[in-house]
Amino acid sequence: MPEHDVAIVGGGIAGLSAAMTLARGGRRVVLLEAEDGLGGLAGTFRFGDGVEVERFYHHWFTNDRHVPELVAQLGLDDDVVTMPSRTGMYLNGRIWSLSTPLDLLRFDPLPLRDRLRLGLATLRVRRVHDWKAIEGLSIREWLTPLCGARAYERVWEPLVRAKFGRHADEVTAVWMWKKLVLRGGSRSASGGEELAYFRGGFGRLAAAMGADVEAHGGEVRLGTAVERVEVEGGRVAALRTDGDRVEAREHLFTPSLEIIADLFEEAGPEEWVRSLRRVDYLGNICLVLRLERSLSDTYWLNVNDPGFPFVGVIEHTNFDAPDHYGGDRIAYLSRYLDTEDPVWSMDDDAYFEDAAGHLTRMFPEFDRSWVRDFRTWRARYAQPVTGRNYSTYVPPSTTPWANATIATMAQIYPEDRGTNYAVREGVAAARRLLTAPSAP
Repeated sequence: MPEHDVAIVGGGIAGLSAAMTLARGGRRVVLLEAEDGLGGLAGTFRFGDGVEVERFYHHWFTNDRHVPELVAQLGLDDDVVTMPSRTGMYLNGRIWSLSTPLDLLRFDPLPLRDRLRLGLATLRVRRVHDWKAIEGLSIREWLTPLCGARAYERVWEPLVRAKFGRHADEVTAVWMWKKLVLRGGSRSASGGEELAYFRGGFGRLAAAMGADVEAHGGEVRLGTAVERVEVEGGRVAALRTDGDRVEAREHLFTPSLEIIADLFEEAGPEEWVRSLRRVDYLGNICLVLRLERSLSDTYWLNVNDPGFPFVGVIEHTNFDAPDHYGGDRIAYLSRYLDTEDPVWSMDDDAYFEDAAGHLTRMFPEFDRSWVRDFRTWRARYAQPVTGRNYSTYVPPSTTPWANATIATMAQIYPEDRGTNYAVREGVAAARRLLTAPSAP
């Protein structure tokens, strides 16, 4: 008999959620993670003085259900904090607050009639229940009739293009629909947005999940990259790592579809491997700044002004208190791009210099002396590109092998990537394994 009941590839939130559920269900689980820490995109790093920060920005919405359920399962409810957030837009050389309905009425870049129409459109969006009815439309084709051409071109199009680049005109309207529904449902009685955060960051939550797996008899192996998959007789026989061979009765793969395709490249079948590669991804470069002073009073600043490369400037310490970061300010500059773009290969110092020039234009008072430290993080498979009619070609969780399933960020659809849905998909995959008939 194999040493393990289930082998899980990937120690992100989905893989950890599956491992927790299986270990608590009495299965002998081994989780294999290529990096030296858990959490995937929710992982953390430490500055030189030990201050711990997430590599990429995170929060969850107050109407999210799956993350709070998991936190309660861990007995860490007291570490969930809900706080109002201040959102805004950088356009025409200034910051416009867009946190409340009243802010929208003050949004001068649009005539009053367009502002009212834009506000009504956000309400109408929440009445859409059959997302497949809009799946064949692009975001432009769907939103323009709702909010008007001028509102779309000034408010939505710059964000869609900054996010998806050359893919912008092909992304399904479902992607934007879900974003608007989530944000609209995470508001207080006064109309202001409220968001939730895990005290100490999502990396701390990932570490607690890993500890729970081990407390229930599971095994977590860090720094263990799976290099290829061995198949035999219609089943996955083993996972090959550097110098080791891991055998299990069942296998769950949670990295990006591209990575899974690489693992199965030699095993085939070719048509299935090609179906995994059918989904495009965009990379993300996230510059994390540790500042002596604040850039603005806005938490989430969408950048709509042409000529700026960032989709957003997220000043995390306008949401989570600076006291948790040595009294300093933490800001994230987020940029999505194709990994073939020359910017992707810039060294960290050069990228910082380029970004600092843009920051100076955006915030005239900003001075590079404010920067106490910085780190640049790159995620090659940060954003799946959900094209029109995505549901017709996104690969299912099943594979050609009876004892192998997949649960990835690209399959969360119609929701977009996020920790809440990563938990949901990981738990669902684990429950399917718990209820499936035992394999020989």
